[in-house]
Amino acid sequence: MLHKKKKAEKGDVIRTEYGMASNTLWLFRRIKKYCPSLIPLMLIGMITGSVLEYFWSFISKFVIDIIQYDKGLGALIKLLAAVAAAEAVIELSDTAADCYIWFKMIYTRCKMIEERVSKALSIEYEKLEDPKILDCMRRAAEATNNNTDGIEGMMRSLYYDIMTRGAVLAVTLTTLSFLDIRLVAVIAVLAVFEYASFVLTVKKDRKNVWDKMAPVWRKIDYMEKTTQDFSFAKDIRIFGMKSWLSRKQRDINEAKYKFMKLSKEYWLYNCAFANLLWLIRNALTYGYLIYCVLYKGLSIGDFTLYFGMAAAFSNSLSELLKGIGRYKECSMKADDFRTFIELPVQKGGSAPLPTAEEGYTFTFENVSFKYAGSERFALKDLSLTLEWGKRLAVVGLNGAGKTTFIKLLLRLYDPTEGRILLNGTDIREFDRGEYYRLFSPVFQNVEIFAFPMSENVSMACPENTDCQKAESCLRSAGMGEKIDELSNGVQTQLLKVIYDDGVDLSGGQRQKLALARALYKDAPIVVLDEPTAALDALAEYKMYSDFDSITEGKSAVYISHRLSSTRFCDAVAMFENGGLIEYGRHEELIEAGGKYAELFAVQAQYYKDTKEEGESA
Repeated sequence: MLHKKKKAEKGDVIRTEYGMASNTLWLFRRIKKYCPSLIPLMLIGMITGSVLEYFWSFISKFVIDIIQYDKGLGALIKLLAAVAAAEAVIELSDTAADCYIWFKMIYTRCKMIEERVSKALSIEYEKLEDPKILDCMRRAAEATNNNTDGIEGMMRSLYYDIMTRGAVLAVTLTTLSFLDIRLVAVIAVLAVFEYASFVLTVKKDRKNVWDKMAPVWRKIDYMEKTTQDFSFAKDIRIFGMKSWLSRKQRDINEAKYKFMKLSKEYWLYNCAFANLLWLIRNALTYGYLIYCVLYKGLSIGDFTLYFGMAAAFSNSLSELLKGIGRYKECSMKADDFRTFIELPVQKGGSAPLPTAEEGYTFTFENVSFKYAGSERFALKDLSLTLEWGKRLAVVGLNGAGKTTFIKLLLRLYDPTEGRILLNGTDIREFDRGEYYRLFSPVFQNVEIFAFPMSENVSMACPENTDCQKAESCLRSAGMGEKIDELSNGVQTQLLKVIYDDGVDLSGGQRQKLALARALYKDAPIVVLDEPTAALDALAEYKMYSDFDSITEGKSAVYISHRLSSTRFCDAVAMFENGGLIEYGRHEELIEAGGKYAELFAVQAQYYKDTKEEGESA
């Protein structure tokens, strides 16, 4: 084993520490997977880049020797011609390698961004509400955010700071050892001091800045979205929220500024110390070489060679050690990326789903659920059966547990206690993705994507979208008039985020589009979460009239505040304070005279009063 994973979950930080060796092997595997030609290019660049570091130190010595020992103009011309040809080849090779390396590293990082986004799209819904997971996700994003830090920083540091500097170091160390190994030792000691200062700065910066910045980044992202998202624009303007939001933005920026100021102070002290060591190193090198010229017969050409080599050795050793420090820093950021990428995803088991012929009957057995960080159960000790082909209305006041019940049924969450069975099998035994295929949901809050209308219905890529079917479903959902007035029909782009001629939809049109999605998916269980909340009276009446055809041959779960609609359902489940308090047919519950009957009477009186006012007017 080259490494040992070390899991760290201190406070609000989720991180697995893999170590530099593990991260280096992981990085090469990713490079080999996404851009294998980058590896030979880095080797070529290492050779040409290192040669250019000390090339002129040798040439200068030979030129000075030719002049000092009067070897003639011909020898000098031949040398310079050979040098010009050699340098042209080396420079061209180095420039070409660097150009290709530059964008291939960016390409590799972009492929890892795709990997991170793919992970974010596959992570369990419930984890997206966990601040620790959100911070972990944000740090992973920062690890792929630019050319100098994190993943790409590792690649660049490995290439420029370690591979190239290491090659230079090998040549200069060999050359200087012929002069005096003690000079090498002194330069090395000074470089180690500089490296120790660098490592200490990295640790302080990571502990006191990087780890504490994740919540600030989340706030910045939120404010960017809120202040520039069209869906928030009406409220911001009508309620005069500009000054308030601007102040919040300033407060967040102030918090960011304090962290960045602290970081810059750390690095200012580090740079000052490094410059002091640089002055000491140069003074010692100059002094010793001058002494050798005066008292040990060192030639001017050798003076030039050794001073150039000493400078190259010192610079390369210093940059190599700092490069190792930078590489370690970037490796720690790669830890954040890998931690997020390797978060376990609970896909469930591999049990085969029942077939349509078998039907789909769901049973809640003593199910309780509480949200992360909450002491209160949102749903408590629920036992309920949803029979195949039946329509269940779920009613109750806000906070009664209706939405939580739906989320558990859809397996967006798993129960805290108890279990949910599908035809007698715990739903956790099924693959999560396959289980989702059983449901056609219509949520109250309908999200529109910046895609064509047809793809917003199919929720699939263009090649997997049946445009005729999408249009048919939209018309069945009451969107026919809207489609007819659009020049591009169902190919019309929605929203103006990507396309200037994009079209936005009203609240009622969004709910109709959501209904079209459910019709298009044609899953065996339909889940309707307040599907008429944004519809006008006529559209609501039409939907209720079409309720039988929409749910024909399927099971349906229907959340509603309007109890008059529950007569379309086979059974009604009344929730209160996270518990099921009444269950039965609409007529049975009315006759029972319980909470459902009381609530229905209140709403019926409201409708009656409204009708009488309309008639008197």
